[in-house]
Amino acid sequence: MFLFCAQGGVLLGPSALGRNKQFLHTVFPPQSLTVLDTLANLGLLFFVFLVGLELDPKSLGRTGKKALGIAAAGISLPFIMGIGTSFVLKATISKGVNGLAFLVFMGVAFSITAFPVLARILAELKLLTTDVGRMAMSAAAVNDAVAWILLALAVALSGTTSSPLAALWVLLCGVAFVGVCILVAPHIFKWVCQCCPHGEPIEEIYICCTLAAVLAAGFITDAIGIDALFGAFVLGVLMPKEGPFARALVEKVEDFVSGLLLPLYFVSSGLNTNLFNIQGAQSWGLLALVIFTACFGKVVGTIVVALCCKVPMQEAFALGFLMNSKGLVELIVLNIGKDRKVLNDQTFAIMVMMALFTTFMTTPLVMAVYKLANKGAACTYRTRTIHRKDPSTQLRILACFHCTTDVPTMINLIEAILRELKEKAKVNDSVKYEERAVNNSGETIEAIQEFSKCNLFLVGRTPEGQVVASLLKIRTECPELGPADDLLISQDVSTPASVLVL
Repeated sequence: MFLFCAQGGVLLGPSALGRNKQFLHTVFPPQSLTVLDTLANLGLLFFVFLVGLELDPKSLGRTGKKALGIAAAGISLPFIMGIGTSFVLKATISKGVNGLAFLVFMGVAFSITAFPVLARILAELKLLTTDVGRMAMSAAAVNDAVAWILLALAVALSGTTSSPLAALWVLLCGVAFVGVCILVAPHIFKWVCQCCPHGEPIEEIYICCTLAAVLAAGFITDAIGIDALFGAFVLGVLMPKEGPFARALVEKVEDFVSGLLLPLYFVSSGLNTNLFNIQGAQSWGLLALVIFTACFGKVVGTIVVALCCKVPMQEAFALGFLMNSKGLVELIVLNIGKDRKVLNDQTFAIMVMMALFTTFMTTPLVMAVYKLANKGAACTYRTRTIHRKDPSTQLRILACFHCTTDVPTMINLIEAILRELKEKAKVNDSVKYEERAVNNSGETIEAIQEFSKCNLFLVGRTPEGQVVASLLKIRTECPELGPADDLLISQDVSTPASVLVL
């Protein structure tokens, strides 16, 4: 979704269709841009709140050493390479910008891993529950949390031109805001969750008050000098993840934000992106340098640490490519840098191209690497059949069914096993198979008592025969068990077996 929306926004902007001034002024008249930017930033604010809602601080504390090491490498090495690349850009196309803020912005832009984008990529590839998926999600969660802290530092540094003390004051106010939120917000959210018990509809007043609190938190951090997104993110992180309130909030807000408001942000970002600013051999060379250093720092750093943690080679490469996905979070950082006059138009265009390229390459590369990693394992799994199992060991089969349509398949499996047992019983004395016919209810009870140590009884709901006819005359207490219900629940039969009625 990110790639399509981002490409659509760029196509509508001055990079493609927007080069026609008549089209641009007709579709996006100047008086409408203020409304567009307002709705886009409103949607972005709630989106960042939902990103924070997906991050569980408790899970960060339970992050394993492997994921923590991968996250550390995925932040530190790209951050250093981003700072190194910023010196080259500052000496060529970014002259006159705020030096320290530019260094931090470039480091953050290189080191970010988009947690929500990564989660969707893993879900699409059906890797979310695999070892690679769990490790990537844990590392990305740590990476995302650190990246937002570094982004707050970069914004604080970019907002001052007079004295370093002003930046320090902004940082201290930001720390105080986080501290107050940690002390107050969890208690309020806990009270709200208690007012929304399981099984009852959530009152709209609680949803509205939560969204109003998000707007208020954004207003406070914006007034402090940090971007409004930081306040929304903090509030999302502190909200309890358990209980029906969080789920109801996501269900009511996510579709509206992702389906309507967030695409407006891509349009707004696309209108500010002009890829024709990348002109000449120097600009294209810088673009190649930025893409190479961003991918090298993220992919190589992750692979090296993963291999040191004894992760298989192919899975280490898959982790490296997954951690290199940028997505919407990268665009957020770049747009903040452009709004703060830290990134000029040419640098902004180069960084947007880098974000699109790195995100586009993630899915096909991970699919190729992961298929290669599972190729050898697939050959091994093909040999794990019943025919190849050691005949001296006990064969146990657990068959689960979710609906009545699954039962015939289970019966077919049981019948196939019975046929195999019959054949083996003819040539092998160690296999015992017996069919016993009963003529009355007494013989039926004796047979059930004899096989009371079995694990499963298969009972027909509508069988036929003389014995069944005699059993149907008896008044039953559990008709759902079929004609043999009284026999199975009788005090004369003591068995822990399950009963499957067909």
